[in-house]
Amino acid sequence: MFAISPEGFSLDGRPVRLLSGALHYFRVLPEQWPHRLRMLRAMGLNTVETYVPWNLHEPRPGTYDFTGVADLDRFLRATREAGLHAIVRPSPYICAEWDNGGLPWWLHADPEVRALRCRDAGYLAHVDRWYDRLAPVVAPHQVTRGGNVLMVQVENEYGSFGTDTGYLEHLAAGLRERGIDVPLFTSDGPDDFFLTGGTLPGRLATVNFGSRAGEAFASLARLRPEDPAMCMEFWCGWFDHWGTEHVVREPRDAADTLAEILGSGASVNVYMAHGGTNFSTWAGANTADPATGERYLPTVTSYDYDAPIDERGGVTEKFRAFRKVLEPYADGPLPDPEPPAPLLPPARAGLTDSLRLFDALEDLAGPETEAPLPPSFEELGLGQGLVLYSGRIPGPRQPYPLSVHGLADRAHVYVDGTPAGVLERDAAEAVPDVPVPSAGAEVELLVESMGRVNYGAGLGERKGVRRVLHTQQVLHGWRARAVELGHGTPGHLRWGGGSGSARGPVFLRGHLDVAEPADAYLALPGAGKGYVWVNGFCLGRYWATRGPQRTLYLPWPLLRAGRNEIVVLELDADAGTVPTAVETRETPDLG
Repeated sequence: MFAISPEGFSLDGRPVRLLSGALHYFRVLPEQWPHRLRMLRAMGLNTVETYVPWNLHEPRPGTYDFTGVADLDRFLRATREAGLHAIVRPSPYICAEWDNGGLPWWLHADPEVRALRCRDAGYLAHVDRWYDRLAPVVAPHQVTRGGNVLMVQVENEYGSFGTDTGYLEHLAAGLRERGIDVPLFTSDGPDDFFLTGGTLPGRLATVNFGSRAGEAFASLARLRPEDPAMCMEFWCGWFDHWGTEHVVREPRDAADTLAEILGSGASVNVYMAHGGTNFSTWAGANTADPATGERYLPTVTSYDYDAPIDERGGVTEKFRAFRKVLEPYADGPLPDPEPPAPLLPPARAGLTDSLRLFDALEDLAGPETEAPLPPSFEELGLGQGLVLYSGRIPGPRQPYPLSVHGLADRAHVYVDGTPAGVLERDAAEAVPDVPVPSAGAEVELLVESMGRVNYGAGLGERKGVRRVLHTQQVLHGWRARAVELGHGTPGHLRWGGGSGSARGPVFLRGHLDVAEPADAYLALPGAGKGYVWVNGFCLGRYWATRGPQRTLYLPWPLLRAGRNEIVVLELDADAGTVPTAVETRETPDLG
């Protein structure tokens, strides 16, 4: 049995120090899980920690997915086979730089849900149904039933958000009622307002930080003197946003803090031990001011995190520094680290087929919806992708600014079929002067959603457009068509078909021939912004003109010997950024 006392943790009556590392199964392909878990062992860890993203597993209300990269049961079995204990942090909210912090987008489309992360009846009804499905997956893996799951978290960093401790009690009781009988815990920042808002009596409280371990543990001890010291998130690196500099942390500095944590007698969870990748459209977003939501910062596709095990599972200088710190605490000799998969040789695959998005709308888009004001993505039943909004400006009238309110997150604007500009949330939300002839003018906005905010008061945002104005006048009478992106290659693409439109985003296709599947980094010289699919799997977003990331990690399990299909959707084709080829490279360019 796993037990907690003021002196620390014990398993079957023997003291145990939890030396854990975060590895998210949903950011690594299943074929790669065993290698990454063995790498944790080689670094000196005895435990693996993972979040569970609700929105991945319940993409639509009552529709569940526990297959492929979402196969939590298979992952937990793999952790045991690797000889690791496990810590599970099962949502409903996870943060994790993941879209909407793991909360499903469709919660915002339910009129019964008035608020998130509190005792709102409509919200809790969905949470309870989710727990009904999730708990039976986790429960058999608990150490109380012969498995390796030692602890389960209640919510996540709730003290950074709110003070409804009754909500936390509801979640804890729900886990217990559904068979989760291992110890429950919370994790929060070390300041007093975090710990008083996010902890529960009788449940282990842990703290998250990246430095000044002694101060953090002293703060925890003042408020929770009966809890043993554990850092549930030791931030050894950090993540990147589009348009900012790539973040790194000096290995020696991170290793010194790890040594300070362990020297104090505490347990630790290294966040991240291996970061992985924000595949598809799952990357989240932050705001520069979490309290006000000002300045929107979407997260890049790579979740390398400057972690000790890099994005493709390789050893780094930080890995070697951490292994040296951890080795004295190991039960025996550490296994040697295993090399990652081989790399493809550098190659170039021409993008020889093309099809304009506007020529493919009949095959890709959902039914047209009419409304007085532009409907949100959520009202259209769309999680992530594109919406084409069409409306009219009555004429004749003088040139006036065309402004877009509540843009989330980027819009290509067309007036009478001619490109009029690209608007961005928090950057440029108006086209300066739009003249209108006697017959009026047709206005089209092709709006792309990036990640939903995953932290702070901005959580729970809607995507799309709130209203469009020509001068001070609100424009009414809109048509909207939604195109879902991210989950498989967009279907029914009739390559070489269409009317030959010369405007708008363009789909491009090429083929990569390989002798045997191997890892690679994919580059798109000449590209602007868009999405890449390999054999129907969405690698994620690219934004080469913004950076810092300029290559996408291509894992070997996505490839097959012989011919492989590469599909690119270049959104900024009107600006002339149309790649003619993709290149495989042996090293990443993360900025």
